[in-house]
Amino acid sequence: MDDMPPAGQALSGFLRLCGTRVFEKRLTELGRRTQSGALQGRAAQQRHALEFALARVADPRTPNRASLAERRIGDFARGVTALATSLPPIARRRLKDQVEAALQGEATLVPLFHLVRTAALHKARGFTVRFCGLLDEAPFDLTIARDGVEAEIACETISAEEGRPLHKGDWYALVDRINPELQTWLAAHPGRYLLKMTLPEGVSSGQQLAELHRRISDLLQAEKRQDHSAGAVLKLDPLVLAGAQAAPGLSAQLRAQFGREAHLAVTTSAEGRGVFVMAARAGREDEISAAVCRRMAMAAPTRLSGRKPGILAMFLDDLDRAEWRALRSTLELEGAARRFLTDPAARPLVAITCASRMELYGLAEPDSAPGGELRFRNPLHPAAKNAALAAAVTSSV
Repeated sequence: MDDMPPAGQALSGFLRLCGTRVFEKRLTELGRRTQSGALQGRAAQQRHALEFALARVADPRTPNRASLAERRIGDFARGVTALATSLPPIARRRLKDQVEAALQGEATLVPLFHLVRTAALHKARGFTVRFCGLLDEAPFDLTIARDGVEAEIACETISAEEGRPLHKGDWYALVDRINPELQTWLAAHPGRYLLKMTLPEGVSSGQQLAELHRRISDLLQAEKRQDHSAGAVLKLDPLVLAGAQAAPGLSAQLRAQFGREAHLAVTTSAEGRGVFVMAARAGREDEISAAVCRRMAMAAPTRLSGRKPGILAMFLDDLDRAEWRALRSTLELEGAARRFLTDPAARPLVAITCASRMELYGLAEPDSAPGGELRFRNPLHPAAKNAALAAAVTSSV
């Protein structure tokens, strides 16, 4: 998409496709969400970064101050507009419906931009791309063709939350809910404290979240040090990390001590005389890669015809940079994907690709994968060594 004009010049077409009033209403709604609590508001900004970026790029007062990632998002929005223009009326209506659905409730524009980005990647590799999902209502989204050989691509988006026994969203809600109580408690108990929580089965419902909140409140009010149950083990100790009141270094120290999968929160008293750290871990590790494989096992037989080589283009959402780097550097995602390719459910697949927002935003390595995606070829598929498909299926790692 580097051959497109500057981002601000054509975003009006995307806004018309959304419906200008629909988009403005969406921004108003998202603005309210960002005020819902410190952590929940920050999470809403991150999850709906595409909408906020488009508003910034389209604003005539700010286009020159838009970041590279924001301008790139503007490029993808114009790609959606160009696609709409190229489609016949019925397919254009389907695309418009997808855009409107992406601006409702908890939905985001990520799946749509993932589709457009996937198509652009394959065009840049020399393939002819057809949007069969929009044009023909095919279960797959795209076909790519070169030298008389075709493959089907199904674009799937999965939230990393599906692999977390304790969702980040639930943790943020808990911290925002308990913070006023912590401020009051710290005012009466100045000092440095660490509340460690072990949640054997994680948290899977609003009722469990409310119960955990109640137990934390009761522990503090009763000035207890410990609280044990089958669902949670709470332990309150002095915080003994060196320099624990220095905010810039505290987060790094906590992360080093508790690991990348721990949920952490730091509350400081208004007077600066107290620090209260909460650290929570589930009784089992995050299973993000396993969740991706479960989604692939459902998608491969239902979203691909099996008559042509199939590619699953997986987008892993709700990941931060450190998590995405860890999934790649530890080879956890690669191992899970390659094991899945030996499963009978993977028979239609010639390849799997994986990407995240880091690639969507165009971040540099090592935050993003080289070439814009991870790619794993299925050596068991008859078309695995087809030269015409090599640019789309050859393993990238």
